[in-house]
Amino acid sequence: PERSNLAGVQHVLLVLSGKGGVGKSTVATELALALRLAGKRVGILDVDLCGPSIPRMFRVQDSAVHQCDSGWVPVFAHQDKSISLMSIGFLLEKPDDAVVWRGPKKNALIKQFISDVAWGELDFLIVDTPPGTSDEHISTVEALRPHKPLGAILVTTPQAVSVGDVRRELTFCKKTGLRVLGIVENMSGFVCPHCSECTNIFSKGGGEELAKHAGVPFLGSVPLDPQLSQSLEDGRDFIQEFPKSSAFPALTHIAQQILDGTSPQSS
Repeated sequence: PERSNLAGVQHVLLVLSGKGGVGKSTVATELALALRLAGKRVGILDVDLCGPSIPRMFRVQDSAVHQCDSGWVPVFAHQDKSISLMSIGFLLEKPDDAVVWRGPKKNALIKQFISDVAWGELDFLIVDTPPGTSDEHISTVEALRPHKPLGAILVTTPQAVSVGDVRRELTFCKKTGLRVLGIVENMSGFVCPHCSECTNIFSKGGGEELAKHAGVPFLGSVPLDPQLSQSLEDGRDFIQEFPKSSAFPALTHIAQQILDGTSPQSS
């Protein structure tokens, strides 16, 4: 059954970071929306078991998961079923329930998420991971290995503390044989909506510097953008609703690079 449920998935992408709070779920969500705008069918697998935020970001946190012959049916974020989601958030009885689990139970659920979700035909499956480089990550990469994932996008914020943690994530990718598709620097400066001046709240350029140092692509800098934060809070489609915002070109550029890297000409 494991082979069949991911058989219709063309590309698997992991969104990683050694650090919490850098915006992995934001990048995963906006990447999915940008790929959908490009006509792709996308799934998001949320393996952040202790802090699942994907259901909220798509405003489907009250949805339940149903069973079908081939396993769990993912939750669809739009009526056209172009984005499908799976998260532990859909399995908790109450939204405030804490997942107080040891490693083996977490690992078993991740394996079940990868083998038992009936994704159907997808162009991309984006895996949103928790912070760190331990249990959940190892389980995810091992369970996905037979399906040859395309690679990982690493997310950092510009300051040195964050970049140091993401450097460990690069080592994790090397050790597990996971290709690094590139680094995204999130929260990179704030553009004033009144005067358009950019203030580098968390310093600048750490992600780009790290990419250069590690010899991996730098996918771009996403500025702090109140419209982006608000759209995530409200579960709205930022990519379609705010094309004039400062974060829009950065996010669509990242998605375009992923599309370029998976087009038949480039392989």
